[in-house]
Amino acid sequence: MGVALARVAQWTAAGSGTGTLEITPLNKALLNQIIQFLEDFSTKHPQEAAFVFREPLEWKTQLDSSVFGEGYEINEAAVQSQAKGKDGQPLLILSASTLRVRSFDQLSHLLRIAMEKKLKEAQACLEANRDPVVKILGPEYETVEGEDMSILQLFDKVKKECDLETELKIKIIFLLHQLDLQLLNSSLKQISQDVRLNPAAVNNEVNFLKNFSGQGEDTVLESLDYTSDYMFSNGCRAPPWRQVRGEICYLVVKPHDTDPLCITCSTAGVFLNGGRLRGGDIDYERKSDLYKDIVTFLRERSPRFVENIAKQEYSFFKEPAHEKNYQHMEGAENSGQSQSLYGLTGKTEYEKGTSSSAGPSGQRLKPYMKLKSSGLSASQRYKSRGGKAPKKDSEERKSSTVPLTTKKKASGKSKTVRIQETSKCKASSSPEDVGESSSETDEDEQPVRRLEGNTDLSPEYWGIQKLAKYVKGGDPTATVIALCSMRDFNLSEETCQLAIKDTGCLEVLINLLDTEEIKCQTGSLKILKEISQNVLIRHAIADFGGLEIMVKILDSPDTNLKCLAAETIANVARFKRARKTVRQHGGIKRLVELLESISVGSSYQAKDSETARCAALALWSCSKSTKNKKAIRKAGGIPLLARWLKCSHTNILIPIVGTLQECASEPSYRLAIRTEGMIENLVKNLSSEHEELQMLCASAIFKCAEDEEIRDLVRKHEGLQPLSVLLDNSENKQLLAAVTGAIWKCAISRENVLKFQEYKTVETLVTLLTNQPEEVLINVIGALGECCQEEESRGTIRRCGGIAPIVELLTATNQALLVNVNKAVGGCAMDPENMLIIDSLDGVRLLWSLLKNPNPDVQASAAWALCPCVENAKNSGEMVRSLVGGLELIVNLLKSKDKEVLTSVCAAIANIAKDQENLAVMTDHGVVPLLSKLTNTNNNKLRRHLAEAIAHCCMWGNNRVAFGETKGVAPLARYLKSKDPLVHRATALALYQLSEDPNNCVIMHENGVVKLLLAMVGSTDDTLQEAAAGCISNIRRLALATEKAKYG
Repeated sequence: MGVALARVAQWTAAGSGTGTLEITPLNKALLNQIIQFLEDFSTKHPQEAAFVFREPLEWKTQLDSSVFGEGYEINEAAVQSQAKGKDGQPLLILSASTLRVRSFDQLSHLLRIAMEKKLKEAQACLEANRDPVVKILGPEYETVEGEDMSILQLFDKVKKECDLETELKIKIIFLLHQLDLQLLNSSLKQISQDVRLNPAAVNNEVNFLKNFSGQGEDTVLESLDYTSDYMFSNGCRAPPWRQVRGEICYLVVKPHDTDPLCITCSTAGVFLNGGRLRGGDIDYERKSDLYKDIVTFLRERSPRFVENIAKQEYSFFKEPAHEKNYQHMEGAENSGQSQSLYGLTGKTEYEKGTSSSAGPSGQRLKPYMKLKSSGLSASQRYKSRGGKAPKKDSEERKSSTVPLTTKKKASGKSKTVRIQETSKCKASSSPEDVGESSSETDEDEQPVRRLEGNTDLSPEYWGIQKLAKYVKGGDPTATVIALCSMRDFNLSEETCQLAIKDTGCLEVLINLLDTEEIKCQTGSLKILKEISQNVLIRHAIADFGGLEIMVKILDSPDTNLKCLAAETIANVARFKRARKTVRQHGGIKRLVELLESISVGSSYQAKDSETARCAALALWSCSKSTKNKKAIRKAGGIPLLARWLKCSHTNILIPIVGTLQECASEPSYRLAIRTEGMIENLVKNLSSEHEELQMLCASAIFKCAEDEEIRDLVRKHEGLQPLSVLLDNSENKQLLAAVTGAIWKCAISRENVLKFQEYKTVETLVTLLTNQPEEVLINVIGALGECCQEEESRGTIRRCGGIAPIVELLTATNQALLVNVNKAVGGCAMDPENMLIIDSLDGVRLLWSLLKNPNPDVQASAAWALCPCVENAKNSGEMVRSLVGGLELIVNLLKSKDKEVLTSVCAAIANIAKDQENLAVMTDHGVVPLLSKLTNTNNNKLRRHLAEAIAHCCMWGNNRVAFGETKGVAPLARYLKSKDPLVHRATALALYQLSEDPNNCVIMHENGVVKLLLAMVGSTDDTLQEAAAGCISNIRRLALATEKAKYG
């Protein structure tokens, strides 16, 4: 640790006394690694953690006595640890903001309780103890330059006297040495990745900005000047003793809207320095963060600069010119004089590819075009490689093909290959490509595999090339024979697939589909069906207009041809543009008609079921598009899918159920699935022997069970038990994800939870909390979160040891998982015994920390979970106060724009405010005006919890008066007109508490509260009845007192 701090850490230059650690990314990374090391030290090395330091580590702390809890003796502002060394002295002492620590164990615990202040504490400790190893082990282990003999001396000591303390020392020094190596390695990696400015780049940027500076309204700056006119031979203007620190020059910048700024340009970046001193010198110490260039620095400092820079004709590019090495500044200066704007903007995409080829004169090569690799024809690819493009004949043949001749190099010899190019080839420039999903975009960007030399070409490649000329130039009989011979190759291999594409056969195969020769069409489709498994082939088929022809073939009277066309469409329509093409050319309607060709109930032949299977496969691929789902419904596909769902053939059921589960995300399909009676068949197929069919059925139920009626139907048709049984198949993760998802959604209904308890489903779900992928964990936790709303399930989770793994998942990063974990923890916390375990596992602190999460769903679910935690904790008031900054955080969440966050936070505040001390702290943080600001809402759920929070917050000091002054009373009158009885009860309680203040009574009376409350006095809800009566009583007493004072 000492070596890393001495050699790598970035310290400020101290004029006198000790320097401090600069706030840089490198230093933050070092501190975080040291903190991680120390936090884990007590658990990983308990024996070494108990070792007592030679001298205490001492520093000024920002922590106060309130953060220390069990294990410490607190006397006002002073704190001592109960743990003591052999000399009887405490291992941790806090006195007058000075902290002294004498063991790793205490350091580890201190960092854990410091929470968000741990970085500041670690920084203060290391600044005060520049070589902490000396304090820990003694002065003989001081970090020295050159060869370090301390470890050898320790080995000699071990040989002479082998006692426990010496053994511990040698273990500790090895652990610290290991940390040193880790810090040095990570620092080296980070430093090597840093790009560095050079004098030429800075000079170009300054000159460029000067062109747009001056006194005019539209100028970006008033002025920009160097502090020194003298320039050294290497291009720097900083004095030599500052150049060794990487500093290039100093600038005085005068923006239009701020005071003049004195900035330093260094190889590491641009930053604000201390400005000019009285003697004319510069305070070189850094006063801001590092920025990559001057423009980026000024964007952060001057809004006027940002506004005016947008008006300029020239562009200010994002990336400045950088150099990896700072050694050749002199050369950079010379070349920089003749540089154009590129010197400022850095290398463009094409420059990166050509800069290495620049000639000795420094001139750059002309840019080359970067061609899209997907879907290029043979001739286009030859152009992109710099070869001669094939020449077209002037006349077109009747077969709508153009003969092309190209010379292809192979083994150094020129060989003429005759190819045909379809006239239907279309450029893949559809706007829809831009909107494709990430997975589809990744497919597009896969590079074309080039087969350049004879050594890379397999015999299959040459075999297909020989057959290609017969496919292209032969009569129908020869073409059919060639196609049959081509099918003898293993077309699932990439070599064969690319051979067909590279030889120009793909275009010919698509052309053959547009002929009237059934055998040629059949042979072509059989090959296209096989090779369309390849991503590039799929895109090329779409580019060459193959989908449009296949859609037409769906009208063919030949059943076999229709099946092949549908199956090929199923392969090709795996990306967005292809699915759109199928829909736009009437493919959806034709595919649905293929399902209608026969009736499932009647006797049918094998070829009929094959037609339905192929049509369903194509619909399955197409149904990934929302517009295609609507098109299937409009074409009458839902009743046909329902009829085919009743058949017993697995090969048909898989694509049918696959289509249904894709479409089940649409509410209209869920309604149809329920009314057409499909749930019964989906449940039935859960017991199939085919795992893929089981997975698809479970996935369909997962999506459909959003609706309560479908959840009831799944229970009615006894689908809950097979779902529970399928949990035992934990090897198939896709099946497990679908099944756990179905269980989660079904468990939303309480009746289903009772059934799951009967089938021991909760016990099985608990076993799936570890060693599972995230998609499974999200569903498992979601299911447990729903199940633990029932008391019996909460006990089951505890008895099965499920509380600990659930709490552990609060440290996850997946947002959807966190939402479900929060709900599960909140559900478990309804049981006091569970709450004890959650508290002991630090679950409340973890929940509270999730209130800082930027995702509103996570914030809301965490706040809801805190409600039962606060309600059922033994000493909830003390528990909440122990969380440093926790009350301020939850009060500040009342400024959120999200309704669910506001509702959940109000509910949490209502529970927290039951403790008087916590209510006092929240009052100091401004909870009253924030609650008053929310009262003008029409959301009944928010109204209810807001009114409860106001009712409980009235119990402290002058809060009742404050609510009236902040206009929080009058809007509550409207709440009584709501149709929700829970809102009535909460509002009556709030009004009752507020009516203790006379001014509030006047406001209530003016807003017609009395008439509304009179109707509620007769309510069957005792709480509402008493609150309404109490409020009317307070208002009436005030009226009587006023009359008495007025009339005597």
